[in-house]
Order: sequence, then C-alpha cells, then structure tokens
Amino acid sequence: MQTLTERSPAPLRSPHARQMATVALTALAPVSWGTTYAVTTELLPPGHPLFAGLMRALPAGLLALAITRVLPRGDWWWKAAILGVLNIGAFFPLLFVAAERLPGGVAATLGAAQPLLVAGLAIAVVHDRPTTWRWVWSVVGVVGVGLVVLGPEARLDVVGVLAGLGGTAAMAAGVVLAKRWGRPAGVGPLTLAGWQLAVGGLLLLPLTLAVEGVPQRIDAGAVGGYLWLGSMGGLIAYTLWFRGIGQLPVGASAPLVLLSPLVATVVGIALGESLSLLQTLGFVLALAALLAAQFNAPRSAGRRKTEGSPGGRP
Repeated sequence: MQTLTERSPAPLRSPHARQMATVALTALAPVSWGTTYAVTTELLPPGHPLFAGLMRALPAGLLALAITRVLPRGDWWWKAAILGVLNIGAFFPLLFVAAERLPGGVAATLGAAQPLLVAGLAIAVVHDRPTTWRWVWSVVGVVGVGLVVLGPEARLDVVGVLAGLGGTAAMAAGVVLAKRWGRPAGVGPLTLAGWQLAVGGLLLLPLTLAVEGVPQRIDAGAVGGYLWLGSMGGLIAYTLWFRGIGQLPVGASAPLVLLSPLVATVVGIALGESLSLLQTLGFVLALAALLAAQFNAPRSAGRRKTEGSPGGRP
C-alpha cells in the first residue's frame, strides 16, 4: 500500500491550462483599455488628445525605467523606437482623437477590426497563417461589436473615423512586430513596456507643447483619469499585453482586443445606457467569437480516424 510520503507529486498543469491562464492575464489589458472612452469623455479636459497621450505614456515609461534600470542594447535601440512609435506614440493620440470626435461605441468598433489587420500582417511578417476557424470568428467578432455599438444615432465624423482606423493599423503593426522580434535575453515584459512608453512619451512631448500646450484647468477628476490611464491602462496593461503576445499565438492574442469595445459597452450601461435586442445579440456574438478564437477548430470524425491510423499523419 502506498504511503502518504510515497505519493507522486501533483501533475503540472497541462499546456492548454497554462495557455488559458496566460490568456486570462493578457485579457486584463484590453479590459482596462475599454474604460478609455468613458474616462476621456467624462473626466479629461476636452480638446487635448496629445496631452492625454503624453500623460498616459511618459510618466509610466520613466517609472518603468527607474524600476528596471535597463536600457536597450544593439539593434534594440531602433526596434524599441519603432515599437514605441507604433504602439504608443502614434496609437495614443489617434485613440484620443477618435474618442473625442466619435461616440465611444463607434471608436471601439474601429478598434475591433484589429484582429483582421493583425491576421493579414502576420501572414507577411511572421509567416503565421491563421486558420480558417480563427478568420471566421474574427469576422464574427467585428460584426458582433458593430451590432452592439452602431445604430441610427451613431455620428460618423470623418477625422474621427480616420484617426480610429489609423490608430488600429498602427497598433496592429506593433503587435505583429513585437511577436516577430520577441524580447532580448534577460529582458522582461515590464522593461519592454517601459522602453515603448518612454519612446512614445518623448515623441509626444514636443508635439504636445507645440500644438496643444497644457490644459488651462485640470481638476481632481482629470488627475484621477490621467492616473488611471497611466497606471492600469498604461504600464500595467502593456506589461501584461507584451508578456501575453510573446507567449500566445497571434491568432489567439489578437481577438482579445474585442474585449475593449465590450467593456466600453458595459461601462456605458453602468452610466445609464441600455441595449436593444439586436445589440444584445451582437454582444453575445462578439463574446462567442472571443472565446472560440482561443480554441482550435474541432476535427471531423473522419480526420481523427485518419490521423489515428497507421498510415495517417501523426
């Protein structure tokens, strides 16, 4: 009879369970980004998208550099600069322009197209061809988000739409390049996030001073908004995001951005908005697409039989 001391240790979690844990942590990033639209319209001074991007990026980036005390080396100087421009320096101000000029739901819908852009870029850059299963669910996710947030009352401002699409394209390119380049040996996700936030913030600093300047009045609510966007929506979110996209397949990480418009919708409901039957259907579709993209396509019985036969492919 096996005694207590002779029992084998508990088995380690399966690879699938570890991936799901990584997905859950990575998902916290787009969840926090979903609050950006409400914070921008409810708390921040209007007409200062560059300043909002600056306050979200530069303090968080400098804090990360102070904590890690690691600077890029070799070719990572220009790689960090490119990623910082795409993921932070270009994305942040375009995001805030879209958030100010469009209803939050419309801006969020433009961001929901990111999985399709990432999938297309991944084929050319990292030679990662998403399966038909994930292509289909990415389209379903965009349709679902569209049903949730687009309606007869949606106002389409040309500048806002162009800003939303530009920001989505910039971050999609940043996601794919971050997947291709990975991280230098011995460099953690906090360091990588800090490099990019610092680069983006330093890029926005002269632009902000030259174009917008500092808002005349920054009240307590705005201070709280900037702190939230810089901490949870900035340093913490991007640390989790870069950790996740370094470990997950592109087809699994990209659809997580669908959480951003879904969270924006939930926040809107909390602020007094309501969902129609069609919007509820869209919400369910988007959530189903998000979950389905985390799994491989189910194999047919014939294929399973072929793969299990002696002459089948392993």
